[in-house]
Amino acid sequence: MKLLRFVRSNHPLAYFQNKYLSTTIKLCNESLDVSTPQNQISIVLKKFLPSHIRNFSVIAHVDHGKSTFSDRLLEIAGLIANDPEKPQYLDKLDVERERGITVKAQTASLIFNRGEKDYLLNLIDTPGHVDFSFEVYRSLPICQGAILLVDATKGVQAQTIAHFNEALLGDVNLIPVINKIDVKEANVAQVEEQLVNLFSFDREEIYKISAKTGEGCNAVIDAIINKIPPPESDNDKPLKGFYFDSWSNRVHGIISLVAILDGKVKVGDEIRSLSGKKSYTVREIGIFHPEETKTDVLYAGQVGYLSACVRDDADAKIGDAFVLQSTFDTLKDKDQSELTTMINNLPKIPKPKPMVFAGIFPAEASQSKELKSALNKLVLNDSSVEIETDSSPAFGLGWRLGFLGLLHMDVFSQRLEDEYDSATVITAPSVSYKVTIKGNKNIKQYGKETITVKNPMHLPPENIIAKFEEPWIIGTILTPNKFLGTINALCLSRRGEQLDSSYVDQERILLKYKMPLNEVILDFNDRLKVITSGYASFDYEEAGYQEGNIVKVEFLLNGKLIEELTSLVHKGKSYEYAKAVCKKLKDNLPPQLFKVAIQGAIGKKIIARETMDALKKDVTAKLYGGDVTRAQKLLARQKEGKARLRMIGDIQVERNTFIKILQT
Repeated sequence: MKLLRFVRSNHPLAYFQNKYLSTTIKLCNESLDVSTPQNQISIVLKKFLPSHIRNFSVIAHVDHGKSTFSDRLLEIAGLIANDPEKPQYLDKLDVERERGITVKAQTASLIFNRGEKDYLLNLIDTPGHVDFSFEVYRSLPICQGAILLVDATKGVQAQTIAHFNEALLGDVNLIPVINKIDVKEANVAQVEEQLVNLFSFDREEIYKISAKTGEGCNAVIDAIINKIPPPESDNDKPLKGFYFDSWSNRVHGIISLVAILDGKVKVGDEIRSLSGKKSYTVREIGIFHPEETKTDVLYAGQVGYLSACVRDDADAKIGDAFVLQSTFDTLKDKDQSELTTMINNLPKIPKPKPMVFAGIFPAEASQSKELKSALNKLVLNDSSVEIETDSSPAFGLGWRLGFLGLLHMDVFSQRLEDEYDSATVITAPSVSYKVTIKGNKNIKQYGKETITVKNPMHLPPENIIAKFEEPWIIGTILTPNKFLGTINALCLSRRGEQLDSSYVDQERILLKYKMPLNEVILDFNDRLKVITSGYASFDYEEAGYQEGNIVKVEFLLNGKLIEELTSLVHKGKSYEYAKAVCKKLKDNLPPQLFKVAIQGAIGKKIIARETMDALKKDVTAKLYGGDVTRAQKLLARQKEGKARLRMIGDIQVERNTFIKILQT
């Protein structure tokens, strides 16, 4: 008897059921001939035809209540108990619960009964921060609808607009929902006006809810069923599945999150991805209900996980499709155009474009192998990270990683430590530059006329550079209009150019600026929050490259170059930057027995200097009187010794010193 045993949320055993759900649930895929007691629910996945399936995401600006709303849907579906003391259920990572933000999209399959019909709702809870926008972009292509959630106390924010535009491009049906209507500071009428003015929603289609109390949530569930179209899938067609997420398991290899576009997949099937090199036998499949729950078959339109002991990530790439091996053989024997058409008709996941680059090295050189393994596993789960090998005289073998932003870099580093116990050193973040080289011989040496430089130490010699280009972004700022003057001053100080401004309502204004990415990545958002008391929100998108006056700033200790501190900086800010780093070096270098000259230079020109005095022994301490010339003679001899020591002395810069300088 294949039966799903589930204790209802108000039962005393609900806590234990929730905690050990994955080990107590068994989904059945065939009809049941037995009667089901009242405290048990049976699920027959086969009965959920595509017409009774809804795939949707929850999208919103950060901290607008997405995870709370998702938890409330799980509670209404009877999958979890209502416990305000517990953390958000779908925020499963340690870093998410520590920081109170969502950084990884999570999936859950819910079942609701409406009009004597059961519906399978596949929910994807997505992050709200711009640094994790790829999680939204890879989730929307498999969804037919999305909940656009807006905080009733804060209104439409910059990331709300970005998510709306992405959903519009993907032809995703949107259901506008105003959340937190129970909060005292809520201004529902004003937020409703913003949704109408900015996005042209009808007032009648805007739902008002409190995800915290559950008020209005059932009406949103009805809207999901009635307004979001079912997936255009067919059980009778040959199997075609789609990979849209993956993670690594030490025993089972790569486990993939899949959407079944057509047909069905069952345990024992031999499958192959369209761009893969070999076939695999399906070992385990299931759905998230809300934990990993084994089943035997997944049908068209359904979303679940799949394990086939895949070890090579090229055979289960995100954005690729898989079919039965027999189907692949048939397509291969036919005209290649049919296979090409199938690939072209797949949902499109945009390729992430890293904006910030940093070197990552093991805290101990002996841990290089372990760090490489941890990086490969984590990059599999976070495919928006770009990785390539790198090396440093101070840190040894390492990797150069590309991230979508500083928070993304910070969270990635913390996940390495939390999930893989890998202690790392991450160098100062930088952006990529494009350099045009002159001279046929030089172009031949570098392989092409224009190269991309992600590491300042790999910059070609200055005398062969014809042009420097730096990345620019278009920033969107949504703010109360009383802060317009201070925001304009901040953007102009970062070499920004105002493109547009428009009023959202009587109190708030939408600003667009074009700015160099290098001026934004470090502390722009923090400064914006400070000068607007936290009321402004910021989002940005890339705007290509633009020629800039960029210089390479190098740092020397007693004339010896310290490569790890080399940076590419706009010439107008190079003096200020060099002075700040020289001061940090002076404050963090260990004391030396000789004087140390700390210099910042552009080429051969010194633009900043700090001097660290030598440690001195009191050579006159043994004198107890006599002529003053005795003391002068001892001091002169000490001075000569310090001069000789400076000529032959080697300054050992410890790893911890680099960490303090690079990470401040």
